[in-house]
Amino acid sequence: MAWVVKWLPKPEEHDYAAAEDYLSLVMSAKRAGEHRQKLAAAAGEMTHRKAKDILRASGLDLLDATNKHVASDLAKVARGEPLSPILLVRGTRRRPLIVADGYHRVCASYWIDENTNIPCILV
Repeated sequence: MAWVVKWLPKPEEHDYAAAEDYLSLVMSAKRAGEHRQKLAAAAGEMTHRKAKDILRASGLDLLDATNKHVASDLAKVARGEPLSPILLVRGTRRRPLIVADGYHRVCASYWIDENTNIPCILV
């Protein structure tokens, strides 16, 4: 694929709520809320990480390009629409990185180029 992924300058507001919803499944609701606040506060401190490294550090499997949500993100890229940056939380030794929001965007980016530099907020 010869597509170039475009990114929004900052995550969309609903991404923070989605991150908190997901995080509340893997930790207490209180900690999930604290992480949401940290992610929102760090919005101006964007970093970039490669798609392949995000998947490796999180231990998540690469979803197939035919996955409904991955395919939707690939279609957005093909149309030239920007994607929202990824929200990441540093974890523990057992689970070093949590993709709080943006798993499908990471997978779509990987399918385009595993070395895609993805803008993300990492707390």
